[in-house]
Amino acid sequence: METDSKHALSVEHDAPFPEDIQTAPLLQISLAKLLEHDVKEIQRFTQACETLGFFYLDLRGPGDTILAQSNELFNVGQSLLSLPLEEKKKYDFEHLNTYFGYKKMGGTAIDQTGTLDRNEFYNVSKDDIFDISKRWPAPTVLESNRSLLKSFITEAHSIVTLLLEILNKYLELPDGTLPSMHRLHLPGGDQVRFIKAPPQPKDDRQTALGEHTDFGSITVLFNRLGGLQVLPPGRDSEWCYVKPLAGHAIINLGDALVKFTNGLLRSNIHRVVAPPGAQASHTRYSLVYFNRPEDSVFLRRLDYGEKIPPLAKGEPEEEICSKDWILRRALGSRPHLSDTGAFDLSKSRGTETLSQRLGRD
Repeated sequence: METDSKHALSVEHDAPFPEDIQTAPLLQISLAKLLEHDVKEIQRFTQACETLGFFYLDLRGPGDTILAQSNELFNVGQSLLSLPLEEKKKYDFEHLNTYFGYKKMGGTAIDQTGTLDRNEFYNVSKDDIFDISKRWPAPTVLESNRSLLKSFITEAHSIVTLLLEILNKYLELPDGTLPSMHRLHLPGGDQVRFIKAPPQPKDDRQTALGEHTDFGSITVLFNRLGGLQVLPPGRDSEWCYVKPLAGHAIINLGDALVKFTNGLLRSNIHRVVAPPGAQASHTRYSLVYFNRPEDSVFLRRLDYGEKIPPLAKGEPEEEICSKDWILRRALGSRPHLSDTGAFDLSKSRGTETLSQRLGRD
């Protein structure tokens, strides 16, 4: 399938995001100002990290390169996920105990009753692209774009590193603590994900991806249609759509930063539903970069200074490394992989309980 940037953007223009629905109160943070160490912008950024864990990052200017790369990769994703199902299933590697490769529609459960998801995706390993790990077999459309993927990951990781550096200083950690746990050229679970969610029947629109927190540290999301929803803190809050903004990425924090800071930073619960309004009749594509701690890093409170709250007296901490945490979370929601025959979605849960306790009491 041949596309160009103009065509790839046409879905958004053909079906604009409706103006009459409630949207999530995400702050718009300027990458340019963060790079300039603007004090007020840094305060707004850290506020977003503590209160909602989601924000828009305005990439225009210093982020023009990754914006252009994301446009190219949207085209790659459309071509990749338009391949025949039998071809895509050749790259489903879950039987090898990995979440890399293809995941078919309906391959994961979105609730404890076993309701299945309504999207498909393909995960590309950062370590594969940088020749740190084994090279997974991949369709030609990915093999021919390894250079683009490497450039995109490099740009996304540089943005993540900047955000980690700012948080490192805010948390009063020793210099380089957080960045040193997320090094680009060491083994880790970082990945690029291409997602496709086709239109759902008008009389049967359900959640496409169940409520969850993200597995790792920082997520960088590009999408053009609505569908992402967050549940803001507060006992009486309701699900709100996140409206895509041109020239911006949607950033959210993940479980690792919650665990490192004992809940000071927030990994907010979110889900994906059918796009709102006229957008619901269009196929929704997304492009994501998931940043995770290096494989050997243990997810536990960082014992530095007074900024990070102490553990409750007698509160135990799970001893689990990043690699095992991500694998458990990624594959734990796939009912057919249950080794007991009794599916238990709680085995794939992250910091949702902590997020609810801190934000909704």
